[in-house]
Amino acid sequence: MVTTAENRVPEAAPPDEWQPRIVAFLCNWCSYTGADLAGISRIEWDPTVHIVRVMCTGRMDPTFVAKALELGADGVIISGCHPGDCHYQEGNYKALRRVHLLRRLLKDFGIDPQRLRLVWVSASEGVEWAKTANEMAREIRSLGPMRADA
Repeated sequence: MVTTAENRVPEAAPPDEWQPRIVAFLCNWCSYTGADLAGISRIEWDPTVHIVRVMCTGRMDPTFVAKALELGADGVIISGCHPGDCHYQEGNYKALRRVHLLRRLLKDFGIDPQRLRLVWVSASEGVEWAKTANEMAREIRSLGPMRADA
């Protein structure tokens, strides 16, 4: 079976049992490896964070974020290599520019820009990945279910 964004966003729970649904797009070279390190080190992170591996955050099309939100995600994390450490040299800088644009667009559409987070996590930072995932889950729980806030 081919894994796509459509089958990575879990089904919505009944309103009285709401749990956030967070999609995390992780760079293959750094952040995904950091999350893997957290996993093999048995460092737990919130199970409401669902990982999608991308080759580079610089290749993240803004429609990936829009599609995740459209399909029911309550929040999105984009995580890549630290600036200056990108496997493709400038991918993380491209991601940074796109995230600034995406946050403005989310605000224009009445969606709290805090629902989108960009972080830098290296392959050796499993603890940092778990911390990021847990912080995002707490933030989204405090914001509540995804809806236009306008």
